[in-house]
Amino acid sequence: GSCVAVASSRCSSTLRAPVALFDYLRREETSEVRHECVGGEVHAMVGGTLRHNRIGGNIYRLLSQRLDGTPCQVFMESVKLHVQAADCVYYPDVIVYCGSSLADDTKVLQDAALVVEVLSDSTMETDRREKLAAYRKLPGLRAYWIVSQVEQRVEVHARDAAGQWRASDCGRGDAIPAAWLNGDDIALVGLYAGTDIG
Repeated sequence: GSCVAVASSRCSSTLRAPVALFDYLRREETSEVRHECVGGEVHAMVGGTLRHNRIGGNIYRLLSQRLDGTPCQVFMESVKLHVQAADCVYYPDVIVYCGSSLADDTKVLQDAALVVEVLSDSTMETDRREKLAAYRKLPGLRAYWIVSQVEQRVEVHARDAAGQWRASDCGRGDAIPAAWLNGDDIALVGLYAGTDIG
């Protein structure tokens, strides 16, 4: 099937004092809990479910296999993405980076071609509003996928050839438009393999 076009934080606590990006990154190096930084406010992240982890892992595996041998690299969960234009630092579930080569000790990316967030109850609104607005400011971003973990559904926000953003809703039996990712479209069923909604 084809996706239907649609019209155009894991936060458990917030530290109230604004922090400078350098201070946030320095503190994050030794923190036992991961935090995202939005406009100088630091938000602690809570853990995800096994389903959330499996879906993220499936996406990482599918994209890694597809992009093997290309200049693009795929990263998962522990790599930070700094959206300078939005004054934010996030930990997306999956990132595809297609820029210049990176040193192996890089901890923060400054751009991405694809960002994927797997929804949870505590992040749903943040992923659909705040992060959508922020990620769209990344100069190299081609697409942002918001992936449900309660049904086979992916909200795809993609930049077309003219630079305009288009949204589509992909459901059970559909495939995500992904020819630009070195191959055919990606069947949703593969994202949910090994889960109770597969």
